[in-house]
Amino acid sequence: MTFMKKLFRVIKIFVLTFFLITNLVVLVFKFVNPPTTAFIQSSLSELVLSDFSFFPIERNWFSYDEIADDIKVAVIASEDQKFSSHFGFDLEQIEKAYKDIQRGRRFRGASTITQQTVKNLFLWKKQSFIRKGVEVYFTLLIELYWSKERILEVYLNIAQFGENIYGVGTASKVYYKKDPAKLKRGEAAMLAAVLPNPIRYRAFRPSSFLLGRRDRILRQMNLIGGKSYLKEL
Repeated sequence: MTFMKKLFRVIKIFVLTFFLITNLVVLVFKFVNPPTTAFIQSSLSELVLSDFSFFPIERNWFSYDEIADDIKVAVIASEDQKFSSHFGFDLEQIEKAYKDIQRGRRFRGASTITQQTVKNLFLWKKQSFIRKGVEVYFTLLIELYWSKERILEVYLNIAQFGENIYGVGTASKVYYKKDPAKLKRGEAAMLAAVLPNPIRYRAFRPSSFLLGRRDRILRQMNLIGGKSYLKEL
């Protein structure tokens, strides 16, 4: 067997193994709640390496039905208003982001809730073309295997809402001393408001900018139909 044939065989085995394992993992997580995420583990590693300290992360899982509808609507209104209709990618927002880059404007985020779920759950932090390719692959897998309700449930349970605060359950208890099922509309909008930068934006002492962002999210929640939007999922 020539070197090229051996190399091709190794590549073929690697690709097939990767395909089978990733499909199996995504399928398992359709029914089993992920015990941790790549983002959480990466953040913990950075803390340990930077100051040799370890902060245990408390994260309680809450099912879709145990989470208030208002926080579901709030994150959709804030992060991904076409969540119910797209297949993992908002092509219109991607096009707008590309045009902004061409014009030298500030880069706007175009990631959908599904893409953000993939980034938090599976991917390493350092940006690269390989990482983007893996992100696209996992986004398609999740949209193929999971329901929209499951995607939203996982997203809300792994998203970062503050320093060492992961998941809407932890966030609602830390900020509002209640379970996520009891979140009020304004509280839900405030939690959604910190998502773009949960380290910089603080729900404890919201700045005027963050309060304005919360109010815009409240208006957008009305514009997309409020809780009735969830019937489309």
